[in-house]
Amino acid sequence: MIKPVELLAPAGSLETLKIAVLYGADAVYIGGDHYGLRAKAKNFTLSEMAEGIKFAHARGVKVYVTANIFAHHDDFEGMKDYFLALDSMSVDALIVADLGVFSVARDVIPNMEIHISTQANNTNYHSALFLYNQGAKRIVVARELSFDEIKTMRSHLPKDVTLEAFVHGAMCMSYSGRCLLSNYMANRDANHGECAQPCRWKYHVVEETRPGEYMPIEETERGTYIYNSRDLCMIENIPELVEAGIYSFKIEGRMKTPLYVATVVKAYREAIDTYLNNQEAFKLKKDYFLEEVGKASHREFTTGFYYHKPTSDDQTYSHNSYVRDYDFSGMVIHYDPIEQLVTIEQRRKFSVGDTVEILVPKGPPISCIVDKLWDMDGNNIESAPHPKQIVKFKVSADVYVPSVLRKLDPK
Repeated sequence: MIKPVELLAPAGSLETLKIAVLYGADAVYIGGDHYGLRAKAKNFTLSEMAEGIKFAHARGVKVYVTANIFAHHDDFEGMKDYFLALDSMSVDALIVADLGVFSVARDVIPNMEIHISTQANNTNYHSALFLYNQGAKRIVVARELSFDEIKTMRSHLPKDVTLEAFVHGAMCMSYSGRCLLSNYMANRDANHGECAQPCRWKYHVVEETRPGEYMPIEETERGTYIYNSRDLCMIENIPELVEAGIYSFKIEGRMKTPLYVATVVKAYREAIDTYLNNQEAFKLKKDYFLEEVGKASHREFTTGFYYHKPTSDDQTYSHNSYVRDYDFSGMVIHYDPIEQLVTIEQRRKFSVGDTVEILVPKGPPISCIVDKLWDMDGNNIESAPHPKQIVKFKVSADVYVPSVLRKLDPK
């Protein structure tokens, strides 16, 4: 059965893919070792991709693979074989931006769905119709479009083409993400997946004849982050997203932790399901949904271009830090209901006396204080300081495996 809308989650690793699936995604998008725009993500080997697809499909979740670089001549070497390998694994769709890559995909894997990336600068229904007529089944709209513009695009497109839009996550300061700053300033090509994020750097002005004399671009006495956009968050605006004709709600974040993905996906899953089942209940719970999604590490929120062109209120000029109330402390890998012992693979130090929460896929988080902590040999320990250290502590409630452990930051 086709769902009214699709919740599309990012997965930068096999572990995160499984978390996205378990916490409520209808589809996930991943990148392989080639042709994607997140070269610094862990990405997937072909064997990991096959395992992830099998895991997702067994639970009714689709898997889309990114191949959205802007390709140069040398990039096409081996591309056909790569696409054939994806086809053999039953990948549900390929996400592309470059017309040359699009043409290769259409020739080599004609039966696979092609989704047109936001990188292709999809700002009008004329280009969307052209891409549809070439065989595209989905258009990821440019982030610069308003609700009214998206509605107009939807009204001019055939019913069998779907629209996808980003609803949550980091915003790029360049048009449709096509940035040259990284290439120019750090010799890392953003359009080949190697962005150094110079939009998050702190800037001063230096006059050519006065080297070493830094003149602040005044926002504070310490300089300014003139390109630093706030993070997109549309969880309060799900009715407007549905009304605009957007089918796939896309969460940004293939570089993010399992905690981020679990938190955001779960919050949007609950918000979407509440709205589709009871619009009045959604109105009453909007503040709750915003609070829940805000528990993931984030910059201050904005609604981006959906209602109006961003103003100074949608930028953060004074710093580039995150709002972070919880730390990603570990993954639950086992629970013994008889002994009431949870086994954790540590990801960040936590200690006896810490307040922690186990974020389970369904239902409220399980909150507790770590009274005692044991290592794998049963020895009492005061903390778990070592990466991927295996430790245990008591939790009285039944715990779903796998789940995510987060520690409240007392500040």
